Amino acid sequence: MEKLDNMAQASYDTLDNGQGKPVKMWTRGVPVEVEAKNQLGNTARMPFIYKHIAVMPDVHVGKGSTIGSVIPTLGAIIPAAVGVDIGCGMMAAKTTLCAADLPDNLGPLRSAIERAVPHGSSPRTRSHRGRDQGSWENPPTPVDTAWQTLKDEFEVLCQKTPKLEKTNHYKHLGTLGSGNHFIEICLDEEGAVWFMLHSGSRGVGNAIGTHFIELAQQDMRKHMLNLPDRDLAYLKEGSTHYDDYLQAVGWAQKFARMNREVMMQNLIAAVRSVIAKPFQTHVEAVNCHHNYVQKEQHFGQEVLVTRKGAVSARAGELGIIPGSMGARSFIVRGKGEAESFHSCSHGAGRTMSRTEARKRFSVEDHIRATEGVECRKDEAVIDEIPMAYKDIDAVMAAQQDLVEVVHTLRQIVCVKG
Repeated sequence: MEKLDNMAQASYDTLDNGQGKPVKMWTRGVPVEVEAKNQLGNTARMPFIYKHIAVMPDVHVGKGSTIGSVIPTLGAIIPAAVGVDIGCGMMAAKTTLCAADLPDNLGPLRSAIERAVPHGSSPRTRSHRGRDQGSWENPPTPVDTAWQTLKDEFEVLCQKTPKLEKTNHYKHLGTLGSGNHFIEICLDEEGAVWFMLHSGSRGVGNAIGTHFIELAQQDMRKHMLNLPDRDLAYLKEGSTHYDDYLQAVGWAQKFARMNREVMMQNLIAAVRSVIAKPFQTHVEAVNCHHNYVQKEQHFGQEVLVTRKGAVSARAGELGIIPGSMGARSFIVRGKGEAESFHSCSHGAGRTMSRTEARKRFSVEDHIRATEGVECRKDEAVIDEIPMAYKDIDAVMAAQQDLVEVVHTLRQIVCVKG
């Protein structure tokens, strides 16, 4: 039977279903689905979990493992826990612009950004030339320059997994995608202008994730009956697939980080095409993953830490916690809480599926919820309505021991795919 113990001296609760490792939850004041608790219990029963699982206040049901969880492992890795949006994360940069420098009509600014950064499920790659190098007459784009740092290692990956050659790798570099990926212009508490965006490793990361999830399931086929969920299929340390996966996922995370850098460059250029006043960016800048895996030291042991919808929050480390469209977002500084494996939430977290949001809300609801934000206000983005997400203020209150707020941002322009 499920038991939820309140810890008198701790800022978290412990979910104990009588099996497996403990599940420590920073979710006080935030509702958590029963299905999410069941998923957490399933993951906690895997024999290679190290110490406990840490759960962030934006937790909700995911594929195999919950989104908003931190999963430390010894000697094995679960590809589906990392997921297929490998390296998905956020980038934010403060500028020297202030609110008074922005035009009264923000529509042309949004249009300029939409032209500069390909977005949507099948983006036109306007900033791409279909080649890897520029010339004196036709100098390289930011995409060309970024790809040069990625292509050699990618060729090595393709030697091991030839199907990756036919993915949208170079073509998707510098593109936003769709779903909950976005670009925003925000104002902080003092009226300073920030640029913020959210994306990951796009098509090539999806292909890498899907490929290794399938390999893990194939490897586990003989033992599938022992798994609480087939998406918890894992790769053992020392196996060929394990080493190949760590190499591929590491590359995809580099791609994701570079993807955000290229988009930020094109975003800055787009704003400069509309605002004549000279300005500087990257006054304060953060570029952080929130779907990824890496080796870290915790409690004196080197472990693999999978953050599935969570951000690293080591002491003094800056991170980004975005709200939904029409809600506030936060630049935060980590407090280095050991029990959370130095982590915090990656956003507000959904309270309902995209299908449920489209059934429940109308375009008129979306227009009211995003009043004051220059953004799409049509049927295609109803699934991103703020009411489909948890209350970001409650999420932040639940993790006060994990991070401190450095800046509070209010979006005024939002671009979605």
